[in-house]
Amino acid sequence: MSEDDIAVEVDEQEEQRPKHPGLSLFWRTFILLALLLLACILAWLQTLRALEFAPRAVQTAQQLASQINLSRAALIHADSIARLSLLRTMAKEEGLYIIPRENSDSYISLAGDATQIDMASALRERLGKGTLLASQVNGKNGLWISFEMDGDSYWFLTDFQRFQPVGGRTWLIWLSVAAALSLAGAALFARLINRPLKALSFAASRVREGDFTASRLDEAVATNEIRAVNIGFNRMAQRLAKLDQDRAVMLAGISHDLRTPLARLRLEVEMSVADADSRTNMALDIDQLDAIIGKFLEYARPGQVQLLPVSLNEVVSNCCAGFRTYDDIHIQLNLQPDMEVLADAVELGRIINNILENARKYGKTPGTSITNVEITALTRENWVYVKIRDHGNGVPPDQLASLTKPFYRGEAARTEANGAGLGLAVVEKTVQRMGGAFALNNSSSGGLSANFKLQRIAGG
Repeated sequence: MSEDDIAVEVDEQEEQRPKHPGLSLFWRTFILLALLLLACILAWLQTLRALEFAPRAVQTAQQLASQINLSRAALIHADSIARLSLLRTMAKEEGLYIIPRENSDSYISLAGDATQIDMASALRERLGKGTLLASQVNGKNGLWISFEMDGDSYWFLTDFQRFQPVGGRTWLIWLSVAAALSLAGAALFARLINRPLKALSFAASRVREGDFTASRLDEAVATNEIRAVNIGFNRMAQRLAKLDQDRAVMLAGISHDLRTPLARLRLEVEMSVADADSRTNMALDIDQLDAIIGKFLEYARPGQVQLLPVSLNEVVSNCCAGFRTYDDIHIQLNLQPDMEVLADAVELGRIINNILENARKYGKTPGTSITNVEITALTRENWVYVKIRDHGNGVPPDQLASLTKPFYRGEAARTEANGAGLGLAVVEKTVQRMGGAFALNNSSSGGLSANFKLQRIAGG
C-alpha cells in the first residue's frame, strides 16, 4: 500500500468537515474603513470642484477679459509713440503680448480639462462668440486669445500657468498623502477595534482545549462593553473549570463506588454459586460491567493531555504483545523504523488497543473464526499516518459516520458482542486531544480500515 493511499483516507475525511474560509475580522474592518475613507475623499473632491473649481474658472475668465478690454482701451486712446511704450511695458512687466493676427497663422485650439472648458465658455460670453482660444500659435505655446481692435484682429498672449486654478501634480501628491494617511489610520483603528476580539478568540480557543488558566481576560479595560464581556467570560471560565474539576472528582467516585461492590459480588458469586456454567456466566457479566465502566471513564476523561516524543514502534509492539494470548487474532506489522510522534504513550496505547479489540470482535475473516489485522505506519511531511485494517465484512457505508458516536453499536455489535459502543468514540476523542485526526473507511479489498495521524517528531 502506498504512502498516499494511507494519508488520503485521513485527509479526505478532514476536508469533509465544514470550513468557513474568508477574510479575518481585521481585514474586513480595514477594507470597510478604507472604502468609507475613499468615498469621503471622492465626495470631498466633488464638493471642491463644485465650490472651488467652477467659480475659479469663471473668475479667471473675468480677469483675462478685463485685461484684454483694458489693454484694448489703452491702445485705442494712445498715440503711436505711447502705444509702443505701452506694449513694451506690458510685455516686460506683466508678460502680456499683443500680436497682430494673420490669416496664415496656424494654431491649435485650447482643449483642456473641464475647468479650462468652463473658462473658455465664460471668455466667449464676455468677448464674443467669435473669440478663439488656442494653446499654440505658429509653434509657440501659451494662452492665445483673439480679439478685435479698430477693425483688425489681434492675439492676446499670456502664460497660461498664471491662470491655472490648481497644479495637477500638487493635487496628486496631496491626494496620495491623504490616501496613505487614511489607509494607515484605517489599519490602526481596525487593529484597536479587533484587539479585544482577538484576545477573546484566543481565550475561547484555550477554553475549548480545556486550558482554563490561560483564558483569563483583562477586566480593567477602558471600554465598558469590552470590560463587561471580559468579566462575563472570566466568570464563565471559572465555572467551567469548577465543573470540570467536579466532574473529575465525580468520575473517580463513580469508579470507586461501582467497582468495589462489583469486586465483592464477583467474590461472592465464585464462592456461593455451585454450578460452574452459571458461575462463569455471572463472572463474565460482572467483567462486562467493569469494562463498560472503564470505557465510560476513558471517554469522559478531561481533555488535557501532556504531549511528549513517543516511539510509535515501541507502543505498537507492546500493544500487539498483549493480543498474542488470543488465538482468534493474527497481527501483521509493516512499520518504518524509528518513528516518533508527539503524543501521550498511555493514551496512544489505549487508541491501538481499542482498535485492535474492535477488530478482534467484529472483523473476523469471512468463513473463519480468526481476525487478520494489518498495521501499517508511514511518514509524510510533518505527520505520521497509521492504518489498522482487518479483513472482515466491513461496515455498511451509511453506518460509517455513526461508528464514532458514543453508545452507537452497529448490527454486528448488537448480535455478536455486548459492548458499550464507546470504543471507537474513545479513539476519535483521544486522537483529537493529541492534535491528530481519525477516520474510518471500508477497504477496497474488504474489511474495515481505521486510520489516524499524529504529529511527527523531526528525525523520527
